[in-house]
Amino acid sequence: MQILFATNNAHKVSEVRDILAGTGVTVLTLNEAGLDIDPPETGETFDANALQKARTIHQLTGGWVVADDSGIEVDALDGRPGVHSKRYSPEATGAANNRKLLAELAGVADRTARFRCVLALVGPGHEATVEGRCEGRIGTELRGRDGFGYDPLFLPDEGDGRSMAELSPTEKNAISHRGRAFRRLPEMLP
Repeated sequence: MQILFATNNAHKVSEVRDILAGTGVTVLTLNEAGLDIDPPETGETFDANALQKARTIHQLTGGWVVADDSGIEVDALDGRPGVHSKRYSPEATGAANNRKLLAELAGVADRTARFRCVLALVGPGHEATVEGRCEGRIGTELRGRDGFGYDPLFLPDEGDGRSMAELSPTEKNAISHRGRAFRRLPEMLP
C-alpha cells in the first residue's frame, strides 16, 4: 500500500523508507505527488502537530496520509525544546539548535533526555496515532557525521556510548523514536 507522507524533510523520508522496507507499505512524498505545500504545525503538542499535518494533506487529496512530529525533550530544561525542536534557535538550523542546546546545558549535571515521535495516520473515516520514544542523554560535544538535527548530541541509553550520528542507519532505525513509531504503521491501517 502506498501512503502520502506529509513532509518535505528529505532526511525523514530516507529514514522512513528504510524503516518500512519489506512491510508492504511505501511512502510517497509531497513533491512526488506534485504538492507544493509545507503542512502547518501550529499545535502545542507532538500529537496536535502530527494530526494537523495529516489532516491538511488528507483534505487536499482525500487519500491516506501519514505525518509525524518529533523532537527532543531535555529534563533539565523542563522538556524543552520539545515541539519547538526544529525552530529552537532563531536560525532554525541543526547547527544553531545544537549550539543553543549545548550553551543552555553548560555546567548542568542532569543531561537526561528523550527523542519522541508521534505518528498520525488519516484516511477516509479513519484517524489514529502512535508514539515512539528513545531515552538517553545529551553529550557535551558534537560527535558523528551521520543523522541530522540533534543526533550528534544524543547518546541513546540502548547504545554503546556512541551518539545517534555515529550509528549506522540500520543501528539508528532499530532504536530510534521514529523507527519505533513507523514500524507500527502497518498495524494502524484498517
